[in-house]
Amino acid sequence: MKRFLLPFAMPLFALAATGWAAVVVGTGQDRCYDTVAEIPCPSVGEPFFGQDANYQGKTPSYRDNNDGTVLDLNTGLLWTKRVDPVKVSLVEAEAIAKTMHLAGHGDWRVPNIKELYSLIDFRGYTGFAAGPPNMFVIPGNAVPFINTHVFSFRYGDIQNGERFIDAQWLSNTRYVSTTMRGDQTLFGVNFADGRIKGYGYRRPGRMVDDKKFYVRYVRGPAYGGNDFVDNRDGTVSDRSSGLMWSQKDSGWGMTWEQALRYARESTLAGYQDWRLPHAKELHSIVDYSRSPDTTHSPAIDPVFATTAITNEAGQRDYPYFWTSTTHKDGPRPAMKAVYFAFGRAIGRMDSQILDVHGAGAQRSDPKVGVPRLGHGPQGDAQRIMNWVRLVRGGDVTPANP
Repeated sequence: MKRFLLPFAMPLFALAATGWAAVVVGTGQDRCYDTVAEIPCPSVGEPFFGQDANYQGKTPSYRDNNDGTVLDLNTGLLWTKRVDPVKVSLVEAEAIAKTMHLAGHGDWRVPNIKELYSLIDFRGYTGFAAGPPNMFVIPGNAVPFINTHVFSFRYGDIQNGERFIDAQWLSNTRYVSTTMRGDQTLFGVNFADGRIKGYGYRRPGRMVDDKKFYVRYVRGPAYGGNDFVDNRDGTVSDRSSGLMWSQKDSGWGMTWEQALRYARESTLAGYQDWRLPHAKELHSIVDYSRSPDTTHSPAIDPVFATTAITNEAGQRDYPYFWTSTTHKDGPRPAMKAVYFAFGRAIGRMDSQILDVHGAGAQRSDPKVGVPRLGHGPQGDAQRIMNWVRLVRGGDVTPANP
């Protein structure tokens, strides 16, 4: 069974003769962690083996062309190096792109969410300042979640009342449902805190966009398509990326350490090299044309089977899924790992339980602890016991077997 997935609206010229630029780039994470601290990278059979830095894949690699552009040597995408200090709406950004002539090119565009996320670098750290939390001071140990050796970067405009983490970058990928209380929503990447979120850009009854973003423009064949094949043995191959996936998920939630062990002990379809996917691998199979509210499904192609759950609002929904990538955030940078919400990304706002980030959002949960609802400004649901979808292949090899 073959499925060619168009994960978001795009012009037909994207299907150029050269095909998809679909290589999955590594996250850049090169250190290992347990639930509380950085550790020497474990070997096979040791606790916490199987995490992101245990494997070597496509190393992020860029070339600064010294003409205002940066070439991604893995995806072939050409990016603008500079970031304008003035944030703009999607409508404004698309108008700017139409008139841009940079480095001899006039076909610049606003990136889709998979293109934008391909730039994220999980060597980043939100940082931590001693004393009471203060979002209006950039911590001295903060590191952006993007390679600042080749790309310009800005934190939020503190002088004008923004938090330092208000560094949200724009994509053209609209959420097919709504967030909060009916807000039309765009997905964006926050390169200050290392997350994908659905941002409400237009409230019900409004005719103009409320939310504005930083923008990094791109050109080249559209990135992020899938070419799924059902192998009829409990696995699904994506011929775009070279990755093989388990067709079914784990069927139950588990802690991060349990998820790492579950993956490395699997012998599904006779293979013994299954692993927990890193953040960019798992993101590669998110289908942004789907959501529980619009297609009554998770945000993934139906060639995959996904366990249904009942969420914190009592709705039929779908799980959060662990990745092998640690998310360095706050005073205890080893304690959280990245997950993707394939169902609603739940939070509690003003005592109401809502989809606050959108199906396809990337957040992070503590690796151990007690599930709770109400974390952070949007009252995130921290589930702790998250699901697993296995991956193998993709030219990824153990870095320290």
